[in-house]
Amino acid sequence: MSEPDGRPGPGQPPYQYPRWQPPAPPKQTSPAAMVLITGSAGVVILMVLAFLAWGYPGFLREPDGKGDVAPGHWPAASMTVVPSTSAAPSTLVTLPGGRAPMPKRAKPLADPVTCAFTPDPGSPAPKKVALPPDGPASSTGTVDVRLATTAGAIGLTLDRALAPCTVVNFLSLARQGFYDGTSCHRLSVTTGLQMLQCGDPVGDGTGGPGYTIRDELFPGLTYGRGVLAMAKTTAPDSGGSQFFLVYGENNIPPEYTVFGSIDDPGLQTLDTIARRGIDPAKPGIGDGSGPPKVPVTLTGVDTP
Repeated sequence: MSEPDGRPGPGQPPYQYPRWQPPAPPKQTSPAAMVLITGSAGVVILMVLAFLAWGYPGFLREPDGKGDVAPGHWPAASMTVVPSTSAAPSTLVTLPGGRAPMPKRAKPLADPVTCAFTPDPGSPAPKKVALPPDGPASSTGTVDVRLATTAGAIGLTLDRALAPCTVVNFLSLARQGFYDGTSCHRLSVTTGLQMLQCGDPVGDGTGGPGYTIRDELFPGLTYGRGVLAMAKTTAPDSGGSQFFLVYGENNIPPEYTVFGSIDDPGLQTLDTIARRGIDPAKPGIGDGSGPPKVPVTLTGVDTP
């Protein structure tokens, strides 16, 4: 018998411990097995990502209609023209009617202000025009002009209190005949970006007058129905001749100069153009906007 404390009793053999064995080395996975495991894991990951990206809108890509490109023009070197992704049938175009309140400056500008225009050799300018004059410009009063187009007349009221130098620029181009014969190359009917863009002498969004103008921004800028504003690139102070006419809703950042408004008959003309939608047979820029199905060419601009 063993003692109470567990030690061997008289005549019993001493403690017997198991013989120590060195631990067995871990099994090595063959290179072929590793390749197979890694490849299988990669396939599974790709399948999951593909499902999330394309089978579940909103993850890794924006829902349809949410990736709109705000009004702007693109340098020829970086522009990629791809077929429009939606024809935007007229039955899907929702027009708000009426007109939105115009934005106003909380603090009036000095009168006069000083304007400056910068030559831009890199901007395509198939129509040569003189730069508007640098120097003082009034920041009070309005100017009524009329766009004569192949789709109907569009009356505009240019407001010097909003953007005096932009008004000087537009009148200078109009009086030199720069806009005559140019097309409105881009219509967007998507909710959140409803506008018609015009003023490009090239006709594909890359053109300008050969110079740039300064942005004239202020807090509280909005782009509701009836607003006239300048297009530009993503860079500041890059506007030139392109402008856009707002006939619906626009959820775009306050980075575009507002310099006037559209009259009621002009909005009716824009509504008619918008209801016909985008021409799917012509190239757009890939965001659902593109050339309007109703061709819109400026045949002249009547100015005082």
